[in-house]
Amino acid sequence: MRPTIGITAALETVASGGWVEDSAVVPILYVRAVQRAGGRAILLAPDPDDAADPAAVLDLVDGVVVTGAAGDVDPAHYGARPHPATSPVASVRDDYELALVRAAAERGTPLLGICRGMQVVNVAHGGTLVQHLPDAVGHERHAGTPGAFVRHEVRLQPGSLAARAVGAEVAEAHGFHHQGVERVGEGLVPSAWSRLEDGIVEAVERPGDGFLLGVQWHPESDEASRVVGALVDAARG
Repeated sequence: MRPTIGITAALETVASGGWVEDSAVVPILYVRAVQRAGGRAILLAPDPDDAADPAAVLDLVDGVVVTGAAGDVDPAHYGARPHPATSPVASVRDDYELALVRAAAERGTPLLGICRGMQVVNVAHGGTLVQHLPDAVGHERHAGTPGAFVRHEVRLQPGSLAARAVGAEVAEAHGFHHQGVERVGEGLVPSAWSRLEDGIVEAVERPGDGFLLGVQWHPESDEASRVVGALVDAARG
């Protein structure tokens, strides 16, 4: 069986062939990672009607990847005022992805949140975010030069879903982010931490038999990573 994996799309302005248009886009690395693991990838463009009825979307797929990419989660979703470094928000995307996460958690649809997607998973469960990590940790080692991932090790909780998905208790992560988890959402537990001196949370998950996992790094960028494959396996049933 080839499971169908829905990949959430970002809303961005794209220039192509002389045209500049608002677009729903997904980096091809996400699609290739799903296909490499034996899944069928379909793109999920933000839709206000589906945000109101996310079950209709979940009926179409066997699993969901909530992606990263530009743009921060609106801090209003976790009761905070915007930090000066918080990037412009996309309310339609926020509403859509938060609804998908909550509905997937309720029905048990396998779901993986990546980078910003992990932050969406946390906020969907009532958690909060650090809006600008350098203010909290005193360095910028989680976000390097735009266009290049920062590489550092993460420590995974033995026996956790994150550790099983990664296949190790210490792994190299490819990351690029300026925000992170502050308070972990209700029903979630932290399951990976940075091995930099700050020890920030690098993964959250919901304990139990299902697959609800958020990772702060970008496993889709690493062909050797097993994380996206673990989601596809869970979606296969």
